[in-house]
Amino acid sequence: MDTLRTLIEGSTTLWSGGVAHSVLILSLVIAIGIMLGKIKIFGISLGITWILFVGIIFGHFNVIMDEHLLHFLKEFGLILFVYSIGMQVGPGFFSAFKKGGIKLNMLAVISVLSGVAVTIIIYYVSNMPITTMVGILSGAVTNTPGLGAAQQAVSDITGSDIPEIAMGYAVAYPLGVIGIIVTMLALRFILRINTEKEEKEVLSELGGGDAVKHIAVEITNPSIDGKSLRELHPLINRDFVVSRIRPREKTQVELVTSNTTLHLGDVIRIVAHPADLEAITVILGKEVRVEWKEETAQLISRRILITKPELNGKTLAQLKIRNSSGANITRINRSGVDLVATPKLQLQMGDRVTIVGSETAIAFAETILGNSMKRLNHPNLIPIFIGIALGCILGSIPFVFPGIPQPVKLGLAGGPLIVAILISRYGPRYKMVTYTTMSANLMLREIGISLFLACVGLGAGKGFVETIMNGGYIWIGYGALITLIPLLIVGVVGKLFFKLNYYTMIGVMAGSYTSPPALAFAGDQSSSDAPAVGYATVYPLTMFLRVLTAQLLILLFL
Repeated sequence: MDTLRTLIEGSTTLWSGGVAHSVLILSLVIAIGIMLGKIKIFGISLGITWILFVGIIFGHFNVIMDEHLLHFLKEFGLILFVYSIGMQVGPGFFSAFKKGGIKLNMLAVISVLSGVAVTIIIYYVSNMPITTMVGILSGAVTNTPGLGAAQQAVSDITGSDIPEIAMGYAVAYPLGVIGIIVTMLALRFILRINTEKEEKEVLSELGGGDAVKHIAVEITNPSIDGKSLRELHPLINRDFVVSRIRPREKTQVELVTSNTTLHLGDVIRIVAHPADLEAITVILGKEVRVEWKEETAQLISRRILITKPELNGKTLAQLKIRNSSGANITRINRSGVDLVATPKLQLQMGDRVTIVGSETAIAFAETILGNSMKRLNHPNLIPIFIGIALGCILGSIPFVFPGIPQPVKLGLAGGPLIVAILISRYGPRYKMVTYTTMSANLMLREIGISLFLACVGLGAGKGFVETIMNGGYIWIGYGALITLIPLLIVGVVGKLFFKLNYYTMIGVMAGSYTSPPALAFAGDQSSSDAPAVGYATVYPLTMFLRVLTAQLLILLFL
């Protein structure tokens, strides 16, 4: 037992300076936390947040690490975490505001602002320190980057960390996870949701869950007769691709070019978003059933990876695949989402293109596009570390706003997040290869959040139990109010005023709280992708606002 105590508590002779001992403690906290995170109760798990609780337990029993090393690893872990999130959400950040995304993001903004409003009201009523309230807010909405942003803001103002932030987060988090799921179920009864009807509606809206569909259309509109595909696109004014054609007087299917002329009776295969297909069909003619596989023995369809760095940022029009190889690109899969292959669409490393043509044509196109998994597996570290450096610089720049006593800094949470979003979105435009494999990005993110949570828990553990026993238990009630009230508002507004589908709405609710457990629960409720679509649409903006509002609360009220 003495040997074990020496290992855990540390010894100058054994650990020779303390770094090895700190790494041991950190590793134990993370490993135990991850193992506990695999435990599910009624299908619900706190996941990686268990690392925070294990860290608190270690800190309570005075099993701690070097203070300077703890501070460094906490900040570095936070940077890695938020930067990897920014790289993940960046490509879809700005497109989330298009079409129906505006309505969904308005709901997310309502959720964030109402949560902040409830926090401020409780702050004035209870006279609770704003640092504690911001911690409770971050836990109640299950947003770890917000916790990191608040701690960074406090450190910038006071020059030291305040453990009450982490304590408030730890107390409110478990009920935050459970509260989201309970509210989803409660709204089903409060709003009298007919789940079968909602399921049919959402499947119809999303086209069975496909982001891009293909149909066969027979040309029956006389005004289309004799027009080329080049003339057709501005006439219809929708994003679509014609991949193949079966001319009226022929039985053999052919590839098309921009100069291909359409005639009455021709059957064409169209690839487009489900929302656009009806309008396209009405203009051209009528939908027909064609077994293309049986009729296109000489044509094959294959997915090819974009792996050549020199193609990064180039448009499909610049590639001229049809002219050079005799094959057609019909759609592009990026980060799991199918995109219509329009001429102006910019390619990125890691895109999967669906290409149609003969075996020879596709083989030639493959040499142009790359299709080498080896290239993709090689990590692109330069943009990552350049981005982190720029993020730290941006986060350190003070911005002065009228009425705010302290200059506002984006900090180590906000700066890298914004830079990552901008680099991942606009990097390919300037020939910067920003592609990172999903597994590499996930590894970066998980290491970052594990380091951050472990260090936060170890720092907050010393006075945690005493704080809870001396009145801290009321924090659970405050957290419950911050969790439930915004969700109920979003649910009622989303259904009664915005007329959202129930399954899309619960996805938005999970996204507005950036809660993967809630998303997993929402996804189990429907056979469609509606919850995931709602979650992904609001997640980027929500993450940004959570980080920003946490800092503003500290700056305005501390």
